[in-house]
Amino acid sequence: MTKTMNKYISFYYETAGVPEEVTLNPDTTALLVVDMQNYFVLKDFGEAAEFKERGEYQRWAPYFNRLHEIVIPNTKKLMDFFRENNLEVTHGRIACLKKNGEDRCLVQKKPGWNEMLMHVDSFGAQIVDELKPINDEIVVNKTTDSVIPGTNYTTLLRNMGIETVVVTGIVTDQCVSSTVRSLADEGFEVIVVEDCCAAASQELHETELKILNIIYSYVMSSDEVIELIKNSQKK
Repeated sequence: MTKTMNKYISFYYETAGVPEEVTLNPDTTALLVVDMQNYFVLKDFGEAAEFKERGEYQRWAPYFNRLHEIVIPNTKKLMDFFRENNLEVTHGRIACLKKNGEDRCLVQKKPGWNEMLMHVDSFGAQIVDELKPINDEIVVNKTTDSVIPGTNYTTLLRNMGIETVVVTGIVTDQCVSSTVRSLADEGFEVIVVEDCCAAASQELHETELKILNIIYSYVMSSDEVIELIKNSQKK
């Protein structure tokens, strides 16, 4: 068990013994970056600008600081490693096709935290510059929390022979969690990268990782994922 996996042991697994060793085949492994978009990430636009207008940005400052100081750099490091080793990099983003947003799922139409309308061509819907897709990397547009329902993402993965998905992105307890659970239910092995994810608070982030760890996915750090793939390439 890795150091990170051991950190996020939930009540269910405290007495369950050591879980099986994490293994993967690099050739059947894909990276998935979830919702790292201008609207959610930039400090002077979108949600951050709205928080500043409402006078509550200080409450959210730790979240945005984590995104820019930890999540983006580590995701970029992991993404570069995948690209350098000719491994699949994929992206999921919230983006509706209708300008009025009528194609969104009910969750994204209800008032509250999840209500958002981002047309596919809008600035807010674009993935941040540091993590922009390149070449023929797959980008899936979703109008749901999870990348899976309502998209052809799992069909594309199976067409490419992918068996393991390494998940990063935001927010840990919503879109990331929904995606991880869906992938697990679809029969994929899943790894969640702790230092490439963030939630509104560190407490929410860590609580959700405990829930996801071992039963739905393996929670690891970016360095542990890179080491795992390097060791797998030697076999």
